[in-house]
Amino acid sequence: MAVNLVVKVHPVVLFQIADSYERRSADNHRVIGTLVGSVDKQCVEITNCFCIPHKEYEERVEADIVYAQEMFELNKKVAPHEALVGWFATGSEITSHSALIHDYYARETKDPIHLTVDTTLSSGRLTMKAYVFVPLGVPGATTGSMFTPVQVDMVATEPEIAGLDLLHKTKFSKVRSVEPVPDLTKISVAADKLETMLGALLGYVEAVLAGREEPNSSVGRALNDLVQSVPKMDPDQFETMLNSNLRDLLMVVYLSQLTKTQLQLNEKLSMVSVNNIREMAKLLPPSE
Repeated sequence: MAVNLVVKVHPVVLFQIADSYERRSADNHRVIGTLVGSVDKQCVEITNCFCIPHKEYEERVEADIVYAQEMFELNKKVAPHEALVGWFATGSEITSHSALIHDYYARETKDPIHLTVDTTLSSGRLTMKAYVFVPLGVPGATTGSMFTPVQVDMVATEPEIAGLDLLHKTKFSKVRSVEPVPDLTKISVAADKLETMLGALLGYVEAVLAGREEPNSSVGRALNDLVQSVPKMDPDQFETMLNSNLRDLLMVVYLSQLTKTQLQLNEKLSMVSVNNIREMAKLLPPSE
């Protein structure tokens, strides 16, 4: 596999690895598991993972292969588009057992990725590294292989970003819990954030035009792509589109609140009916 590969990791993968590490047995100093996702040319996207029970000795490794295969088959039923892309291990270093574990995954899939996650926070943060197994040596002579690091990035979808933002707010809460905000509040917060970002952007452009700041070609190209991506429409069309989307959102909020009210009313009526039946049962004469 080429070393110019880019590995993209979703936040849920790190959460599951950290959770598996916290739940490990007392005699295991690290955990390993399978990575699933998709492969697209020079990019491997890791979207999910699961832990595999194992034990490590000085000269061998024992892993529950049957469990790993059954878990992968179950995962395929839930997410058929996810394929086996590699394996993970907690820790910051490649150990002597890594090659043995990698041999198993090399038999299960082509060019598996090895991801290491430092759950001990030895560097003060949760660091991760990705490796590929690259053959070395001279053809016809002594050959071997080694783990070669590749670029690894953190990516997230819009729902994941919303969840991460909500989790981040618990950092500043004494009770470590927050309530989800209403949809209209989210729109207001997003609009305020967008206005702040646009203000910073306009300030940068004005500073460059006035000669107070050096222009950056990369920023210029990014701004040009941003402007070109905005659909061209007059103010009336934009207002019509915004009002239409806002009406749809308000209708969804209204229906959800109506459904919630009906469920609560049904629960109250059910409780009243049960209490009435119990009271009537007390008035009836006992059966002989």
